[in-house]
Amino acid sequence: MIFFVSLLCNSYSVKAVILNQAARIEDVALDTNNVEVPQAGSGDILVRVKACGLCRTDLHIIEGDLPQRKLPVIPGHQVIGVVEQVGQEASGVKPGDRVGVAWLNWTCGACNFCRLGRENLCTRARFTGYDVDGGYAEYLSAPADFVYRIPEGFSDEHAAPLLCGGVIGYRALKLSQVGPGQVLGLYGFGSSAHIVLQLARHLNCRVFVFTRSADHQEMALEMGAEWAGTAADKPPEEIDASIIFAPAGELVPQALSSIKKSGTLVLAGVTMTPIPEMPYELLYGERILRTVANATRQDAMELLEMAAQAPVETQIQTFSLQEATEALRLLKAGKINGSGVFVIS
Repeated sequence: MIFFVSLLCNSYSVKAVILNQAARIEDVALDTNNVEVPQAGSGDILVRVKACGLCRTDLHIIEGDLPQRKLPVIPGHQVIGVVEQVGQEASGVKPGDRVGVAWLNWTCGACNFCRLGRENLCTRARFTGYDVDGGYAEYLSAPADFVYRIPEGFSDEHAAPLLCGGVIGYRALKLSQVGPGQVLGLYGFGSSAHIVLQLARHLNCRVFVFTRSADHQEMALEMGAEWAGTAADKPPEEIDASIIFAPAGELVPQALSSIKKSGTLVLAGVTMTPIPEMPYELLYGERILRTVANATRQDAMELLEMAAQAPVETQIQTFSLQEATEALRLLKAGKINGSGVFVIS
């Protein structure tokens, strides 16, 4: 059965993609049509979208891997655009500014996590393209306190992948605690990993990449990886820390088997298939297994600064919104080298 993604219409309208019902991307016909221009509240800004990155989290939302929080919903949370309107209580931005809108849309500021500077774990957090409409559209609104200045050295389409692939990858890199001269393993080589490789090399870390795709292995080596192979291959030496980007639980024991004592394995996905039973010896030796849950605004600001310093060069494949179905199918199949980006006219 084919589930069609319909669109709302209004006389004052713009183009957008709206998801009405979760289904496998192979069974979805994503289309664009007219939607009402979003209304910006007093603390919000209205953004004219110039580019929006594709993310596996978009797939998890579309396919129902994550609990449904809002339907219908416009997906997309790696947004670069220009401020068109500013609410009466919004500060720090003005019309004409170029800004980025990321996954974290709003936090309460009052729960224990927020008070401890861990707003990524806020119990009432809202997320772009999940709880509120996102960037698969010509316009979106966002709280002014949750948008970011974009460094001048990045075009709109090359900046977009930094807003999630970059931010989540940066947080995972921090949590890995890998240091200069040490070996970092990356499992999966998509949008986030190709950015993290560059950040790690900027920090003088050595990088081993594990990916099934021969094209991705070649790309990783060209971008500075010291070694590339599949998850089943034995790396040249033990690894100090690894990050798993692929949503595949079976990679956890494989990755742990290559990590040194006291090393860290970070799981960077928002969801993952079940982790299989494994012997305690894989964790013994004070190895650390931890997850990444969202990211803070501070993470985003630090990432954008480091990306400009490195500088990070995002590898992108561009699509129009009308190509949303095909683009997301390619993403699921691992056939996009680097990051997929919708360029909004």
